[in-house]
Amino acid sequence: MTWIGGQIVNPKSDYVVLLKDNEVMDTIKLDSQNFFHYQSECIKPGLYSFRHHEYQIFYLEPGDSLMLRVNTVDFDESLTYSGTGAARNNLLMDLFLMNESENTLMPSLYRLKPVEFEAKIDSLRAVRMELYNDYVENQGLCSDFKKVALANIDYDYYSKKELYTSANVTNQNLKPEDFPEDFYDYRKEIDFGNKELRAYYPYYRFLNRYFDNLAHNKNDNSGNYLNRNSFNHSYEKIKIIDSLVECEILKNSLLYTCARRYLINAKDVENEKQMVAIFNKTNTNPEHHEHIEKLAATTMQLTPGNVLPNVMLVNYDNVMKDVHSIINKPTVLYFWSAESVKHFRNLHSRAAELKSKYPEYDFKGINTDTHFKKWKEVVYKSGYNTRHEYQLDNVKDAEQKLLINSMNKAIIVDKNGVILDGHSNLFSPTIEENLLGYLNL
Repeated sequence: MTWIGGQIVNPKSDYVVLLKDNEVMDTIKLDSQNFFHYQSECIKPGLYSFRHHEYQIFYLEPGDSLMLRVNTVDFDESLTYSGTGAARNNLLMDLFLMNESENTLMPSLYRLKPVEFEAKIDSLRAVRMELYNDYVENQGLCSDFKKVALANIDYDYYSKKELYTSANVTNQNLKPEDFPEDFYDYRKEIDFGNKELRAYYPYYRFLNRYFDNLAHNKNDNSGNYLNRNSFNHSYEKIKIIDSLVECEILKNSLLYTCARRYLINAKDVENEKQMVAIFNKTNTNPEHHEHIEKLAATTMQLTPGNVLPNVMLVNYDNVMKDVHSIINKPTVLYFWSAESVKHFRNLHSRAAELKSKYPEYDFKGINTDTHFKKWKEVVYKSGYNTRHEYQLDNVKDAEQKLLINSMNKAIIVDKNGVILDGHSNLFSPTIEENLLGYLNL
């Protein structure tokens, strides 16, 4: 018998979802103490994952009795394991957190010469290998888990090299001879069909980054590389994935990720139709087809020139308003949640800054939570102008119609509610240029 259980501190719902290779195994209710428990007699060794608003992977072997504890306020940093199988999973979490903590360090390293950059990431890899070797010495290691742990270390290392490549693609000072001869040797050994790792983020993330660089090599005269969401780049990337990836499930997943990323940023209906056509031709998963076609139907409604879908809002006085009725001048709609305090404060500060520079626009904050009194209290205590704050009446319906898919989502419309940019971002480096440009239309 194998089982996994644990406690969710500050739960955001009353259940936990267990998955294998991104397929749902079971949905488990939390008890009155926010504990869950799952057991099975037919567990195969390998990577699994659990989801409770956020997501994390763990490794399970037959006979394990694995306990986890996580606080949703600080999800990854608080996640710990105990019981049989805990040492393996605490090692994976240590490696994961190392990878995440280095994300802020990497941009400064991308400015180094290739030899210096390689030396730096070699030292980072050596720290991981020391952690791995200590585990092997103290715990022993089955061959299957060894592959997973080393994949985490190796594919993160390879990803850093791919990101270095993309970060320096326009660097005229770098010449091919500046790179060590073996800098890209790992590319000769890439496994494009690893079924065991197909849902493991270090492997999946590396493949995505590598295919981005290959797509640029095919498209480097287009001027579109710096926008990985461009049609040319995404179309070429889909063709590359289709030609190289050997595992059908992995291929379908990569194709889906690529097409989805393009569509949620797309601004041209004809290109969107072409993207859906090549996606349906190369992807063999009917559910993926359905999702992409629905997404494309939504994104096409949000392309410039269309009228904004007329979703319902609630104002500070608890009066229903349709979104069209609150627009009487060029307007930027931005979306926020009270669950992320630092983020909603940054959003409102940025909106106030942009408003001071571009008074021709209204900036309307739209809350995506479902608790009216809590939202109203946040608005009051934060001192926000209540005439420019609203809450979605039907969150699910609005999220689908307006494609609210990220915390930085913003929509820019003219005085008649006609979309100027359906996929904007208050923190985009081009937003000020765009706002000024729309005023001159």
